[in-house]
Amino acid sequence: TRTPQTPAAAHPRPEEIKYAYGTAGFRDKSTILDSVLYRMGLLAALRSKAKKATVAAMITASHNPEPDNGVKLVDPMGEMLEGAWEKHATDLANAKDEDVGSALQRIIDAVDIDISLPSDVFVARDTRPSGPPLTQALLDGLKVMGSTFTDFGILTTPQLHYLVRSHNSKGAYGEPTEDGYYKKLAQAFYKLRTDGTKKKYQPEVTIDGANGVGALKMKELQKRLKDCLKITVCNDGSTGKLNEKCGADFVKVQQKPPAGMETQPGQRCVSFDGDADRVVFFYLNKDGVFNLLDGDKISTLIAGYLGELVSASGLQLNIGVVQTAYANGSSTRYLEDVMKVPVSCAKTGVKHLHHKALEFDVGVYFEANGHGTVLFSEQAEQKIKAASQDDSLESSRREAAVRLTHMVDLINQTVGDAISDFLVVETILSTRDWDAEDWNTQYVERPSRLLKVKVADRTAVQTTDAERCATAPPGLQDAINKLVGKYRHGRSFVRPSGTEDVVRVFAEADTQANADLLAHEVSVQVYQLAGGVGGQPQPPSTS
Repeated sequence: TRTPQTPAAAHPRPEEIKYAYGTAGFRDKSTILDSVLYRMGLLAALRSKAKKATVAAMITASHNPEPDNGVKLVDPMGEMLEGAWEKHATDLANAKDEDVGSALQRIIDAVDIDISLPSDVFVARDTRPSGPPLTQALLDGLKVMGSTFTDFGILTTPQLHYLVRSHNSKGAYGEPTEDGYYKKLAQAFYKLRTDGTKKKYQPEVTIDGANGVGALKMKELQKRLKDCLKITVCNDGSTGKLNEKCGADFVKVQQKPPAGMETQPGQRCVSFDGDADRVVFFYLNKDGVFNLLDGDKISTLIAGYLGELVSASGLQLNIGVVQTAYANGSSTRYLEDVMKVPVSCAKTGVKHLHHKALEFDVGVYFEANGHGTVLFSEQAEQKIKAASQDDSLESSRREAAVRLTHMVDLINQTVGDAISDFLVVETILSTRDWDAEDWNTQYVERPSRLLKVKVADRTAVQTTDAERCATAPPGLQDAINKLVGKYRHGRSFVRPSGTEDVVRVFAEADTQANADLLAHEVSVQVYQLAGGVGGQPQPPSTS
């Protein structure tokens, strides 16, 4: 098992830079990523050999500004790269040029990879100008390893996840082509459209494409949707810059419509992020006030509807929603008390949500930022399919099962997918005959405040119970409990940042003033008990 001799000198690593592979892969200024992309070509080939299947590499920096770029590897069933390999990726990216061969050999030995096995990698990129040269660096790495590959050019991140799963499942998940992706979604969407006149729901929507790949691919899908949904795509990349004053992240953080989009009161609007794996909805009410429908609202809409279909089908399936502690308390209460859908809490980060959602037959998860999907267990899919074909069932039960089969097809289970999630929401709003206001008023969000406190060492704060309870420093959780008890609907938790020496403080209460005050009081306790640095947190201004 001889390690290939890697001419890493052709893609030299900048010596002063330390790279780290995180949940989103590598992400940085595109000018310093050439060596990283080359080495990820080497690693992708090893991962393929280790899994004895095709894997994928996506070149994107998602919602980051246009000068940035990045790369993330995708496992055979469209999942994120296995956690243990994140360290291999980091080690390989940081090896000296002359040590790349021995760094590869260490991975081969650690994982016990048969280097003589074939490898195959799917590659795609978003619309960033730095994409083509970085793709070439990755392909150079694959060629050195003697790997076969398919370069799909420009795709959304979820399309690449779809392709690798479809290919490895021998077509069971879908046809492994870009056209197959559109066909699968369009057919399922068509079959779920309900006839009859709608009083409230208007089949018209305006999409902010973040000047990215989502805009291009939405236009492709539009050709197949024909007349059943009128879509206007703004920020399609023809003039503006990627993610500049637009995109899901901008709309969520700024709480306002993007530039490059005319919005009328009552008009339903959608915003994708740069690589189209996140989506948020928004509208202006009759007074012109901006209203955001984020991941919490999408999650409750989808879970409520799927819960009704499961119930109507008579199938014994356990459905659940996975949230983080940041989810609005009203959404949790609405799901549990009104929709009768159980809610689980997971640690922050999409991999934790995804993992927890696997515990249900039907697991719905969304981060507030609009990244999420639904996972159906293999057993659930089999039961749904069998019921949809069972002539002995009464028609209403069978019809519910048939609708569930189409929902399974409409949802991209591999990863959050802005295009797929958008179509799922439109399907449910149409079925319920709701406009955006009807959807938004299903529950009223409690006011919240997010603060951060600088500390000397973030590891001074330790948490348990999906980050909802602080176990260190001593006395902090008791202090939080006392403060929370002072406020109606009070809730607060603290968690250390994953990347910098700050502690994040979240608070929720019956009014914005109380949420602000509770967040401040908890911040002071964090500062005093967990080694705050700089000035003590100042109380919110009451003006």
